[in-house]
Amino acid sequence: MVSDVAESPQSTSAGGKDPSTRSRRGLDGVNFLMADVRDGVGPYLSVYLSGSRDWQSGPIGLAMAASTIAAAVCQIPAGLWVDGSRNKRALIAGAGLLVGIGCLLIVLFPGFWQVMAAQALLGGASAIIPPAIAAISLGIVGRRLMPARISRNEAFNHGGSFVAAGLAGAFGQYLGTNWIFYLVCAFALASAVTVCLIDPKEIDHELARGGEDPANACKAIPISNLLKIKGVMVFLISVTLFHLGNAAMLPFAGQVLALTHPGSDTVALSACIIAAQLVMVGVAWAVGRAMKSGIGRKPIFLVALAVLPIRGVLFSFTSNPYGVVAIQLLDGVAAGIFGVIAVIIASDLTRGTGRFNLMQGLVALASAVGGSFSNIGGGYIVQWFGFSAGFLSLAAAAVLGLVFFLTLMPETSRYDADAAEEARA
Repeated sequence: MVSDVAESPQSTSAGGKDPSTRSRRGLDGVNFLMADVRDGVGPYLSVYLSGSRDWQSGPIGLAMAASTIAAAVCQIPAGLWVDGSRNKRALIAGAGLLVGIGCLLIVLFPGFWQVMAAQALLGGASAIIPPAIAAISLGIVGRRLMPARISRNEAFNHGGSFVAAGLAGAFGQYLGTNWIFYLVCAFALASAVTVCLIDPKEIDHELARGGEDPANACKAIPISNLLKIKGVMVFLISVTLFHLGNAAMLPFAGQVLALTHPGSDTVALSACIIAAQLVMVGVAWAVGRAMKSGIGRKPIFLVALAVLPIRGVLFSFTSNPYGVVAIQLLDGVAAGIFGVIAVIIASDLTRGTGRFNLMQGLVALASAVGGSFSNIGGGYIVQWFGFSAGFLSLAAAAVLGLVFFLTLMPETSRYDADAAEEARA
């Protein structure tokens, strides 16, 4: 049984720690394998339902949104659970296995309500994985080394997505799209084994929940006080707008390919994902280097927000597979930045509050809300007005997010720890 109970860290330096090679490799492996697990089959579900089950864009949008809505409902409980748990490895393993089960259910019972229920299971399970991985990372390396560790996590995550997308394309082309779901199950089993490599004795659970002094357990501030910290609500709204403009773009592109190039849609979609993941690996590394050199969090995230409307406008003009793949490279920039910077900003804002994983849950909740409205609203816009209108509506949402963040968000790299004390009052 995977357990971290009653085990203490080998080091208690909030600034930085020196984890063992085994734990570092375990974290690398979990991030690599979880890349194809924490999001289920992602945009491949759109291709599967459109190409193999003849679903229309509206119901596909509902199915895609079912996962994000379930994730939204589970984000805050998941963050609180991770904050209070000393069994974080078991949470990761169990959630991954539930994702695998959900994928099997979609293949075995492909009716509308069955797919909706399976997607809800996927969403609930996937809500646990990102905060648990980030919490273990912070608990192992400490706050000073956290930006570099998160950058490394994301690089391995995108590398795993690259490999998974290549396999999914090959499986979908030669064995059928059903095999993409079986692939996710295999990754889920492998990740459950790999998480055992992380040494539980090296996880400082006080640091892992955002505590400032590992020697003295801090009392977590009330949730209402967390929301009063300067920048928290602005950041959460910005995250919602980011995903409102981003989430449905790749599924829409997959549907365009399924309609205009039937038979090669899975390969083309895999090429989109592979191209973007290659860019994300480099972007994740670059973001870590940029923060190390002193560049603030705000200008880095602004780059991600600025890329989205460009991508949406370009998608509205083409259905050529090569053009779609080329445009998808921009997703590598936006998503690559977000994957790193969102965790770091959450860590900045919750320093000394004991609410790091709850904040991650709130960020994921904001992402899920934005993603749900993106898929549902965008899906029906596409069904009524066409794909060009759908892409342009997403681009408009992204512009709103860019202006909102630029105008109202403070720079969190200069965040004053005294804000945490004020939040306790």
